[in-house]
Amino acid sequence: MTRTVFEKSDVIPLVAEVFRELGYEGASLSKITARTRLSKGSLYYFFPGGKDEMAAEILAHIDQWFIKNIFEPLEKNEPLAAIDHMWQEVDTYFQSGRRICLIGAFALDETRDRFAAVIRQYFIRWIEALSAALVQTGISKETADKISEETIASIQGGLTLSRALNDESFFERTLANLSQRVSAYVSQSNSGH
Repeated sequence: MTRTVFEKSDVIPLVAEVFRELGYEGASLSKITARTRLSKGSLYYFFPGGKDEMAAEILAHIDQWFIKNIFEPLEKNEPLAAIDHMWQEVDTYFQSGRRICLIGAFALDETRDRFAAVIRQYFIRWIEALSAALVQTGISKETADKISEETIASIQGGLTLSRALNDESFFERTLANLSQRVSAYVSQSNSGH
C-alpha cells in the first residue's frame, strides 16, 4: 500500500533515511519506493530529476537544518551558550550515534564528486562557525581553527565507530569528552595561559 503525501518536505526525510541506510548507489528507485511506501509516480512528481535530484534536495535539507540549529547559533549567539547548544543539537540530530551523517557518508563514496561543493561547504561552515565562537571566548584564531577541525573530525569518527560497534554510548562518550576538552581550552584561555 502506497503512502499519501502532499508536500515535498514530507518526502525528503523518508528518502533521506533510505540513503542513510543503503548509501547513494544502494538506494535504487525500487528500494526507495519499497522502503518509503511511495509510488514511483510520487517520487518523480517531487523529484523529476530522479535520484540525483533526491540526493541534492536531501543535502540541501540537511544543510538548512545545520545552518538554523548549529551554524547560525555559533555565529550569532553568545559563544559559550552556542557551543553548549551545539553539543545538544548534534546528539539529538544524530540520535546519540544511531543515525549516520549522510553528508559524511556521501563524502566517503563515489557520490562525493557529484556533490563535492555542497559537502565541502557543509564541513567548512561548521569548522569556521565553531572556530569563530571559540575566538570570541578569547582563544587565538590558530588554536580555535585546530580545535574546530579536531572536534568536527572527532564527531564524524565518533559516529562511524558508534555505528560500527553498535554502541550508541560510544558517541555519547565522544561528545562528552569533546565538550570537556573544548571547555578546558576555553578555561585555559580565559585564565591567561
